Order: sequence, then C-alpha cells, then structure tokens
Amino acid sequence: MSRRKHLAVLAVVALALTACGGTTKSSTAGQTSAAPASTAGKADPNAPLKEGLKIAYLPKQLNNPYTDVEVGGGKDAVAELKGEYKLVGPNDASASSQVSYINTLIQQQQNVIVVAANDPNAVCPSLNQARKAGIKVVSFDSDASKSCRDAFINQATTQGIGESLVKMASELAGGAGEIAILSATPNATNQNSWIQVMKTELAKPANAKLKLVKIAYGNDDDQKSFQEAQGLLQSYPNLKVIVSPTTVGIAAASRYVSASSYKGKVQITGLGLPNQMRQYVKDGTVKKFALWKPADIGYLAAYTGAALSSGQITGAQGEKFKAGKLGEYTIGADGEIVLGPPTEFTAANIDQFNF
Repeated sequence: MSRRKHLAVLAVVALALTACGGTTKSSTAGQTSAAPASTAGKADPNAPLKEGLKIAYLPKQLNNPYTDVEVGGGKDAVAELKGEYKLVGPNDASASSQVSYINTLIQQQQNVIVVAANDPNAVCPSLNQARKAGIKVVSFDSDASKSCRDAFINQATTQGIGESLVKMASELAGGAGEIAILSATPNATNQNSWIQVMKTELAKPANAKLKLVKIAYGNDDDQKSFQEAQGLLQSYPNLKVIVSPTTVGIAAASRYVSASSYKGKVQITGLGLPNQMRQYVKDGTVKKFALWKPADIGYLAAYTGAALSSGQITGAQGEKFKAGKLGEYTIGADGEIVLGPPTEFTAANIDQFNF
C-alpha cells in the first residue's frame, strides 16, 4: 500500500504496529460495553461516495503543531471528497472542553464529526446524541469510549508504541538507570494506554535495571511542559532519560535540556514532529525519537467518515474500504482502523522528512 512506501518501519515495532489504536483504546478498558458500531444497516461496499458531506474536525485543542498537521491532512481529504470542511475546538485540553462544540455541531447538522477525545467518557453523552441524529462519529488519535463512536483511527498499535518507547529509552540509558515520563494530560487516553504498556515492559526481566521514577504531566502546554522537564531534572539528579510521548512535551523538554548543563548527560526521546525536533537532533540534544505521519491520520479519518455516511461500511470488523491515496483499509475489532507503523528519526534520516 502506498502508505508503507513513505513510512519507515521501526524494526522493533514492525510486527505489531498495525494500529496505534491501542493507543487510546486500552485506557477505555472497564468502561461501558460497546454499543453497536453503527446505526446503519448492512454495508454496501459498492455504494458511491457521497459528495457535499459536511465533515467537522474537533481535535483535543487548537494551535497545537501536531494537531495542525493532522487536521491539515483531513482538510485535503475533504477537498478530494468534494465536501465541506470545518475545524472547531478548545484552546485547552481539559476533559469537558469539547462538549459544547459537539452540541453545536449537532445543531449545525454535520454529516461527520471527527474527534480526538480529551477524555474518553466526558464526550460520550454528546457524541451519542450526534449519532442518534444520524451523524457519523469517527475518533482519531485519542479514542472516545467505543460505545459512542462508529470507528477509531489509530496511529499504530498501543503495544507497538509502548514497546518502542521503552526500547529507545533503554538504548539511550545503556540498559540501566532512572527514567521519567513527561506526558500530556492525566486523562489523555492515548498517553495513558502507551504508558500502561511501558510499565508492563519495564516490569520484564530484560528491563530490570531501568527504573521509572516519575510520570509528570505538562497538559500539552509548552510552558507547563518546559517547567515539568526542569522539575524532573532538579528532583532526580541521576535521571538518564526523559520519555515524552507527546509532541508538545518532547519539544519543550528538548528546548530546556539543549540550553542547560544537562545537555549530553540526560537524553530526551519520545514522539515528535521532525520539523519541530530537527534543531535538537542536529545540536546533539536528541539522538532518536519516533512518530507516524500525522497528516495521514486526519486524511484517513475523512475517508472513513465518508465511507460510513455513504453506507460503504458500518464500522463492523472485517469491512474494507478505500481511503484515497492511502489505499485499502480493513476495519479491525471494535471499529479500530490502524494507519500503520511509525518512523524512528535520527540524525541520519531526519532531513528526509518535512512535517
């Protein structure tokens, strides 16, 4: 498929990074059982894609570099689909900040709502109201509870991402020493899912010499993340690696370390945008980090929403549909659709990427 051509596969993750979906998904464990994937009847894979669909994007927050790239891919896809693109969202990533936007989108009679949930449960009552009104709900990047959406676009498997983060941390720490995690918000479903996998990996005998000393939260705010990175280094003088599975956090931590006495002593890794991280790779602050292609997540979400609205799919496991330039996708369990494995970026390859 075309997506595999422009994404380099992380060796350690390649076998399972089919769905970043586990990313946001595992944190929804124990929630209410899933409702039917769709209110639609039987899927018709040969149904034509509808034109003029109103597709609205509701990311975790606006004015976030990662979000900007994601929804940019969605905007391109909606244009290809000859639909109407809309972008709304809060400026903060609090648990309930998205609810009022969902209610407004229902009133505007959107055909599709594409949402990256700040909290898997807080958005559910409003999303289910949207579904009752005939609006298709596609979660992306950070999943809502599976009981209140039709499909979920996952970057890669939760397991694969968590394993990859621990692998990079172990390599940078030389297999032993203290590490810390700088996450986004305490309720972020994708972050929590990855962190849970990391904890499981760190408990294995192979990683017995690595010690997770702290999980800090920067709330996906640049200044808060900067301060949290500073606090980690001051509180743990023997810290070897900060792992930040958020693009805001890894950039903020790198900025702090690059201008401090910790440069060369403490390593930074996690998930970041190449354009945002390039300077820190080139000045030696960061040796390696990883990410998928964010624009493709937004792009795939638009085609998924269009396929749902057109009756090509209902969100049931095993259904197939075509997503424009990305090719054909198959829906997995619980309506999860996996973009594909991430890329590991180093000084050797970072200039090959521009996003």
